[in-house]
Amino acid sequence: MALAAGLTACSSSGSPSGDGRSAAADPKAATGTVTVWLMDDAQKNWPDLVQRVNDEFAAKYPKVTLKLAYQGWADKVTKLDKAIAEGSAPDVVELGNTETMKYVLSGALAPVDRTTFENAGSWIKALANTCTYQDKLWCVPYYAGSRVAIYNSTAFQQATGNPEFPKTEPELLAALDKIADKNKADRTFSPLYLPGPYWYAAMSYVAASGGSIAKFDSAGNWHGTLHDPKSQEGIGHFADLVRRYNKGDLTVNEQNQYEAMARGHAASFYGNGYEAAGVTAPVTGDASLKDVVKVATMPGPDGKPLPTFIGGSDLAVTAKSPSVALATDWVRMFTSTKSEQALADKDILPNNLTQLNQLKNKPSTAAAANAVPDAWFTPLAPGWGAVEKQKIIPDMLTAILKGKSVDQATKEADAAIDQLINKAS
Repeated sequence: MALAAGLTACSSSGSPSGDGRSAAADPKAATGTVTVWLMDDAQKNWPDLVQRVNDEFAAKYPKVTLKLAYQGWADKVTKLDKAIAEGSAPDVVELGNTETMKYVLSGALAPVDRTTFENAGSWIKALANTCTYQDKLWCVPYYAGSRVAIYNSTAFQQATGNPEFPKTEPELLAALDKIADKNKADRTFSPLYLPGPYWYAAMSYVAASGGSIAKFDSAGNWHGTLHDPKSQEGIGHFADLVRRYNKGDLTVNEQNQYEAMARGHAASFYGNGYEAAGVTAPVTGDASLKDVVKVATMPGPDGKPLPTFIGGSDLAVTAKSPSVALATDWVRMFTSTKSEQALADKDILPNNLTQLNQLKNKPSTAAAANAVPDAWFTPLAPGWGAVEKQKIIPDMLTAILKGKSVDQATKEADAAIDQLINKAS
């Protein structure tokens, strides 16, 4: 593949110590250049952390040149692919955790030693899994993200007498039923707006039921497991919730679900924390809801918070960087306990459970933090990209909501997954 060929970093140095081999022995004598690509989230939200780490790196390696460039999510992958193809890739690159497998499979990333990073023993498992392939670690968890319940506290207050979001699913269902009854004159009003093809939500219920999308077997192959009893249980539960509480078009996906609440058609929905801001945005939403819309932990059917799809970012060192050791040490500094605490202090979920714990009781972060420990991620399989592209799971959910049995729909979905999941896409 083109990505695997000719990967030469733009930080090439003529110095024999440019690869950092002498860095550990004599950091003061190490020379070379380390180029880092970070997403512009860091520039906007934690520039002080970036500056501190860069200063720390410069103090340890005074003869090494550090070059930092900020990237935007819209065009980062295109730019990175082009840089790799042209032999001008950065030494360190931030990757969204759904992007990592593409670069692992193409040979674009260098393996790293987990034992050399602080808090590695308590890294959030699902986040660390996004960096792991064939028992090797190919990147380092940076920070996490999760989905939460987003709700109109006034709607809950008026129907139940309590503006708080219920903490258990039985309590939530009882509250949703009361909200449905209070708003029964409005046939477009959804107590819980849960889009039918919303597979991230559906698979959260699968995870809560002990099921999974696919598993890696002893023969070295992935195979779909949506037809397994526990997976079917979760899918059935999700479908029941959709039918019971979503009064909108059940075939519409979740991309603009915030609009249902912004337009007064929903009391709650399940989404990324930032979607709450969409509800109250002055132009696209309803600014009058600013003090009404809240976030909370979404309760699952097993008495625990609903497991969330783990979002977030990872940091990787490119495979043919001439400064691998130096680049890895920069990543080590940027993901240290001190650095992760700087993120936690800004309400960003850190990469490890130890520091995440302090955010579980903080009002601004409790909902997201409590959803993380049991988080799940998509199968780290060669053909997963093709499975997503073919929309196998959303189509399965739509078929179920149109009347196909869970048993038949999941059997067909597994067969379709099996055709694609083991082939590199």
